[in-house]
Amino acid sequence: MDLLPQFLANGLVIGSFYALSALGLTLILGLMRVVNFAHGELYMLGGVLGWWVTTALGLDFLTGLALVALIMGVFGWLVDRVLIERIRGQGEEPGILLTIGLSIFLANTALLVVGTAPLKVEGPVSSGPVFLGPIVVTKIRLFAVAVCAVLIVAAYLLIQKTRLGRAMRATFQDPMAAQLAGIRTANVYACTFALGTVIASLAGMLLGSIYSAQVSVGGLVSMKAFVVVILGGMGSFAGAIVGGLVLGVAEALWGGYVATGWVDIIGFVIVILTLVFRPYGLFSKRAERA
Repeated sequence: MDLLPQFLANGLVIGSFYALSALGLTLILGLMRVVNFAHGELYMLGGVLGWWVTTALGLDFLTGLALVALIMGVFGWLVDRVLIERIRGQGEEPGILLTIGLSIFLANTALLVVGTAPLKVEGPVSSGPVFLGPIVVTKIRLFAVAVCAVLIVAAYLLIQKTRLGRAMRATFQDPMAAQLAGIRTANVYACTFALGTVIASLAGMLLGSIYSAQVSVGGLVSMKAFVVVILGGMGSFAGAIVGGLVLGVAEALWGGYVATGWVDIIGFVIVILTLVFRPYGLFSKRAERA
């Protein structure tokens, strides 16, 4: 029990990145009804680009973060306008097949360009320890979690307080009524996919500064993001945050007290329990279930 505070701290750190990554997925899934199986590869591209801008270009971390956000935002916008728009309104199956194909393309392209070696993103602070009572946390982890929290708050303010955010919420509630009200839903969809892409890629760059960026990580990231979305509820902002933290803490406790080699099984257990007892997620509203 003496290690419980440390395990909880570790879980909250990794859970904050799960929350940030799943936030991008829940926006795309909740608003656009696109089951994005390429989400993990967008996360992976953020880590690879983060390594490139901080190592090859020599930019400082925050400038590199902004550049990665710009590049991936444009990329996400183009993906929606060039690919996803062509199959919009045709049901979920074409979107699933399209994003699976996009996932394979992105993963293999990155593999050809950078290889399989882990890529370390240069962080702005050292990895020295910080002692908070019985808890030991590295400086880079504290910095990354702080940036993660700022990004989550910024995304919330964008969705709740801006004109684009109101258009996104209106389109989520009733696309036809939004069109009749003069909202250009095609642009809203493109901006939503771009925002989800940016959020996923920034999570990849931030976590790459703690561990490393790897081309092969996409499938695992997608799986964990879907676990968080199922747990929190499709389209729920609060659900993505709470679900990510719950998954992170659950994995940390399981790895600390049971077995680190079986950590990834926790996500499947959470999905099964959620689908049995709360199939619409913890934060789903009655209207959304209908």
